[in-house]
Amino acid sequence: MKKFYEIFKDDNTWNEKSIIGFLAFAIMVVTMLVDIITGVIGKDLVIAEYTYNSFLILVLGCFGISGVEKIFGCNKKSNDE
Repeated sequence: MKKFYEIFKDDNTWNEKSIIGFLAFAIMVVTMLVDIITGVIGKDLVIAEYTYNSFLILVLGCFGISGVEKIFGCNKKSNDE
């Protein structure tokens, strides 16, 4: 449990944006699988469009920001702080 609290420190090695992006993507995949299963059974799984779009924007935003930071090295802190 101690490792869990280290994610919220400023000097950790975890990339929180990647973690949140992955969790949102995993929720989208689980929802897709449930939709396929309920479709095979013959029932409709009603998902509001704004809910799907929210997860989509969250995934793209988190992975996009994380990718830009990795490419341009924006997450390195200066020694002045």
